[in-house]
Amino acid sequence: MDNKPSSSAKDPASQAPKTAWRKQLIDKRQNLADRAWRNDLLQRVMRVWLIHRPDTVIGAYWPIKGEFDPLPALFRWQEAGLEEDAQSAARHRRIGLPVVNKVDKTLTFYSWYPGCPMEEDAFGIPKPKDTEIIEPTLIFVPCVGFGPGGYRLGYGGGFYDRTLASLRPKPFTVGLGYDFAYLPDLEPETHDVPLDAILADTGVMWPLKG
Repeated sequence: MDNKPSSSAKDPASQAPKTAWRKQLIDKRQNLADRAWRNDLLQRVMRVWLIHRPDTVIGAYWPIKGEFDPLPALFRWQEAGLEEDAQSAARHRRIGLPVVNKVDKTLTFYSWYPGCPMEEDAFGIPKPKDTEIIEPTLIFVPCVGFGPGGYRLGYGGGFYDRTLASLRPKPFTVGLGYDFAYLPDLEPETHDVPLDAILADTGVMWPLKG
């Protein structure tokens, strides 16, 4: 079975390609029959990929519209850090979730932990309530789709592009998505910022190893 969005999405007489791809991929993602299996695979890919990362502060996201949930894998990563604390006094690992700045439409990350107080933001997405601002050195970014060169198809709001363009030093960015979201014909626009890596349920999608 061909998992890729159909080429009819590019028909100039219908919707623009990116709009059509978004709809097709989100619909497919929200109706996955094998979601639990795919989620388990991607959780494992994340945990293995994180083993050799030096980061102690990681930004993630609250899943919406059928997105993969990265928080269970990150909680396991955080727990492993607590074990390291006991052995080598390593710094405590922290997880952050994004909150939209209404003025400049960028994202600020607030500390999250299981059971922390939450409230909805202006878009109806849960966010941490009254926790501290943190500065991630690594950010996991949700992908509606992704293509060659590490470029991502998002929802079109530009929040991550604006945020990554404004952060100094720039954090390492990792896209997360299911393998069927690969778009070989995705072409970046001038404002698009490529991701440093992309992980899917079938493994590392970018950068490709020769």
